[in-house]
Amino acid sequence: MKDLFDNVDFGEFKLNSRIVRTGLWESEREQQGNLTPEIYNRYENIAASGVGLIITELYSLYPRDVFSKYSQTMNYTRFVREAKDLTDMVHVYDVPIFAQVGFVQFNKKAQQNMSVEDISIDDIRKIQTDYIIAAQKLDYAGFDGIQIALGNYYFLSRFINPYFNKRTDKYGGNTLNRLRIVLEMIKVIKQNTGLHINCRLNAFDIQKGGMTLDETIEIAKLLEKHGADSLQITRPRSPQYFSSENYEKKLLAMDSSRIIDNVDIPVIMGGGVKTQRQINNILNKTKVDFISMQRPFVADPSFLVDWQIEGDGEVKCRTCNNCYWKKTATCFIYRTPKLNVK
Repeated sequence: MKDLFDNVDFGEFKLNSRIVRTGLWESEREQQGNLTPEIYNRYENIAASGVGLIITELYSLYPRDVFSKYSQTMNYTRFVREAKDLTDMVHVYDVPIFAQVGFVQFNKKAQQNMSVEDISIDDIRKIQTDYIIAAQKLDYAGFDGIQIALGNYYFLSRFINPYFNKRTDKYGGNTLNRLRIVLEMIKVIKQNTGLHINCRLNAFDIQKGGMTLDETIEIAKLLEKHGADSLQITRPRSPQYFSSENYEKKLLAMDSSRIIDNVDIPVIMGGGVKTQRQINNILNKTKVDFISMQRPFVADPSFLVDWQIEGDGEVKCRTCNNCYWKKTATCFIYRTPKLNVK
């Protein structure tokens, strides 16, 4: 019988549990991007809780991106030093930490939010170079891995999607060509850093002519072949995934299991589960071995401590989604009020 608190292997890492904390927004940073004491405290609470792996909130690759004001950035002078303090602290608890890196828009001078077809080969080289430089910074800062954001309709998720990518050169057309921008990047990151490379993928999407689960499986196989070390599968934007909570989790577990059948690297199923019992049911009734959670850690960074004691825990998160819509890592129901010190 599998249990969420099993000590398990994840590639080259030994994890304290099967739970992966994944991040989204980090708007509590200081004005110039610096990490605040609240951010350090939150990460320490998560690391000490019994989590297996931490994936950070989004590090926006470009400061002019639409989401950059809601996200951490690596474009300030003290980033490596402050991030090294963060990774050192997390490692005290024997927890590996990956940095999630992505962007939504590609802007070039007066050209804003350029489409996949509009960017030139030089633009592709810039994106690849910027990712590689970011990976080197993360390596210097002590991160164990990098998560390349290929899901959630970020720019690269559109680039690899046939619905959005209508290019006619070697970066468009078949699955391999559309993924080429990422595969070339992975090769160079592997050659120049010691980072574990995780790729975050949508299971599929609902656009006619868009990504199907079969094509996601093909992409997963190509990513593994070209050096990706693990995958995270996210929930697609599909009405069938939101019509029923239990139906949603069942479908995502089934889709993740099909991907697991086709690769030999670890695959993390995206979140949506709320109870210890639900997680253990998924672990024991499907091929899923790792489950990620985001909003429950916003509501209570230490909830896994209680789960280990109680044995039948349920998350505090009420799925109000204010942390998402307001673009903050703060829970608007359970947040701790700041002291008014005069």
